[in-house]
Amino acid sequence: MQSYSAQVSENAYVGIRLDAQAIRVLAHPLRSRLLSRLRTNGPATATDLAAALTTNTGATSYHLRKLESVGLVIDTGEGEGKRRLWRASTDFHSWTNSAFRDDEDAATALEWLQRDYVRQLAEKTERWLDAAPSWPAEWVDVFGLNDTFVHVTPEQMRELNARLNALLAEYRSIGDGDPRARRASVYIVARPMDPDVVPGVEADR
Repeated sequence: MQSYSAQVSENAYVGIRLDAQAIRVLAHPLRSRLLSRLRTNGPATATDLAAALTTNTGATSYHLRKLESVGLVIDTGEGEGKRRLWRASTDFHSWTNSAFRDDEDAATALEWLQRDYVRQLAEKTERWLDAAPSWPAEWVDVFGLNDTFVHVTPEQMRELNARLNALLAEYRSIGDGDPRARRASVYIVARPMDPDVVPGVEADR
């Protein structure tokens, strides 16, 4: 199972499992960024989102309604007049990679979506690298990149993911109330080191 998240709820950490229709709707360059923006920055109008994402209000309104149709965003009912105030309906969404192998459209959409998340990760990481020289050393020294490798079975990899997610849950709001605390984004990216050596197709090493 894969997930993509940012906390928006005050209490419970709530998620949604994407079905094929939701995958197809979300696999769009503006929609994926609209959802991310609402999760990380809170409720906003289409006008606010259009300004933040350098697009027009008409397009933003249209794509918000598309996201609403699959339960990813909701109208809070707190807008003024025709200015609807939108928020993300959940803190995260998840999916199972193999669930869409028999649905060509959904599988293609999911591949695009995952590649888009990689692009967004690169963009956001470069923004941090641009800003890092102006940050205090105590923060610069705790942020950055780290990689290693493990030798595992699928079951062991699943257990590792579960333990990492449990640790992140422990730290999710640990800094609440501390004026020194800042929001930090943590990504977990796991991949086979030898993707061309497919289990069951070529001799295992």
